[in-house]
Amino acid sequence: MKQQINSQNDLDKAGTIALLFDFIHRLIMHHAMWYAQVIKHLGHEKASAILNNTLERTTELQLKRLGKTRGFGLKEGLPEPLLEWSQDELNALKESMAVNWLANDGVWFQAVEFSENMTLAKQCNDACWGEFSPFEAWSIKRFLQLPEKAGLEGLKRALQFRLYATINRQSITDETVGSFIFRMNDCRVQSARKRKGLDDYPCKSGGIIEYTSFASSIDPAIRTECLGCPPDKHPEEWYCSWRFYTE
Repeated sequence: MKQQINSQNDLDKAGTIALLFDFIHRLIMHHAMWYAQVIKHLGHEKASAILNNTLERTTELQLKRLGKTRGFGLKEGLPEPLLEWSQDELNALKESMAVNWLANDGVWFQAVEFSENMTLAKQCNDACWGEFSPFEAWSIKRFLQLPEKAGLEGLKRALQFRLYATINRQSITDETVGSFIFRMNDCRVQSARKRKGLDDYPCKSGGIIEYTSFASSIDPAIRTECLGCPPDKHPEEWYCSWRFYTE
């Protein structure tokens, strides 16, 4: 019979490590819940300003505490051991994190689908994109220090820093002075389905929310037009295509 654990002092190394990962999950969820409550009470604009200040402060505090615990220093606010990694090693870690994000998205979708049904899973998925896509735009604007109204050129830059840009193959083609075409040439999700002999996942409803909210969060003047997205038919060269323009 497995020994009953009554306190943290009863944990062996494996149990302690498992609890550490559970602590990380709790920290992430608590952070997100705080943000959700501030949005609820103060609105997105003020909540984003508060989040910006909170993120800077909490990141500094957490890195300093981890450095003190593990005996490493910080250089320009970054852990010195990571600065000793090669660019290839850092890129590999970056890609793994992006793939984990996508896998997590898929796990959530399937959990709702298998527990309830596909319709509800798609509803949750689309609603999630309505929240995440503007947040990702905000995060990228903060990282790149883009102006509030970054225009089409700012959007071009921002699209290169999405999580998807790390694991998918995409392209941008200038159309006119006031527009450009964005294409997802290789999509990790759709390519995996193709290898399994499955039809494309019908992502158009979520894609419209995703790309429209992302572009307008970069600059409210930018408009989005879907040129094709599954279940639409598409050529071999791309899975979805979008036009971004200003009027």
